Amino acid sequence: MSVGASSAPGARRVPRPSGSRSGDPAEFGVDPDDLPDGLVVADEHGHVICFNAAAERITAVRADDALGQRLEKALPLEDLEGRRWWQLTDPYGGLAIRRRQPERNLLLPGGREVLVSVRYVRAEPTGPVRRVVVSLRDTEARRRTERSHAELIATVAHELRSPLTSVKGFTATLLAKWERFTDDQKRLMLETVDADADRVTRLIAELLDISRIDSGRLEVRRQPVDIGAAVGRHIQAYVAAGQVADRFLLRVEQPLPDLWADPDKIDQVLSNLIENAVRHGDGTVTIDITATASPREGEDTGTSITVSDEGPGIPEESMNRVFTRFWRGSKRGGTGLGLYIVKGIVEAHGGAIEVGRAPGGGAQFRFTLPVAAPAYLT
Repeated sequence: MSVGASSAPGARRVPRPSGSRSGDPAEFGVDPDDLPDGLVVADEHGHVICFNAAAERITAVRADDALGQRLEKALPLEDLEGRRWWQLTDPYGGLAIRRRQPERNLLLPGGREVLVSVRYVRAEPTGPVRRVVVSLRDTEARRRTERSHAELIATVAHELRSPLTSVKGFTATLLAKWERFTDDQKRLMLETVDADADRVTRLIAELLDISRIDSGRLEVRRQPVDIGAAVGRHIQAYVAAGQVADRFLLRVEQPLPDLWADPDKIDQVLSNLIENAVRHGDGTVTIDITATASPREGEDTGTSITVSDEGPGIPEESMNRVFTRFWRGSKRGGTGLGLYIVKGIVEAHGGAIEVGRAPGGGAQFRFTLPVAAPAYLT
């Protein structure tokens, strides 16, 4: 969108203010008040002729007070070293070839930080500036993202430190005093090293999954999936590890629609949900698999998988945070990243996941997947 460019088809020059809040909307193609970012436009004389609603919100300056004022007075910005920005950049008297100022952090009166980018509109490549177009963005969303990334790094670093310390300690001890240990002692140490190496591998895999989810690059390789058999394998693994077989109840409603999904990623979802039910819940862990309405438009049927336990459940006030990063349902360890990854995987399949209270009072997770045949079969 080119603001104030007289060469744009159908564009009209922004008139001097006449009580209008944002100038002539036809100049912009849309009403400036509908823009999500703050927009401030100054004319060739440096007077503000547009000050939209988002700019009001970000700067706490009323549009009626800003319109007609000099740009440097209506929008008194300073850089992070306390220098006055408009004097420093001199938009009307600076280099004639300059077209813009890239986005940077600047300060409003009171020290509030905003992201500012500027475009200089000229009728000719080296002609005088006809419009100064300023875009303002609140930094709070970026700050939240930066804090989230910092928390992720700190959490993963903390979780990696323990197994790596263990691996280093045991391997150093074995190398230094190999002959002093019995075969059983050596086996125990090596089994511990192997388990800690698996833990490090899982943490790295989680970190990679989060990176792909956040960037929208999580790939789904769809194949036919027998979801009942997949759940059965997880139950058998828990029984082989010492869990009582009667603790698990698998109910599969027939007939089920054919399901096309990424088997490895669906295994990851099932592993996380069943593990949560086993570790944090009590009583019977019930897994129900049923046909249901598809969460995706244009499809009639989907597959729903519900994992329930009979434990204390999740407090009502925490349910809206279950799928966020670092949420932990108890103090029993873990990174708090598992359910965030589960939600990302389900949504990458075009599905949906929800949490609630089971009939027995425990936690209940229900995710629904569309049938979703791969593209080459559709």
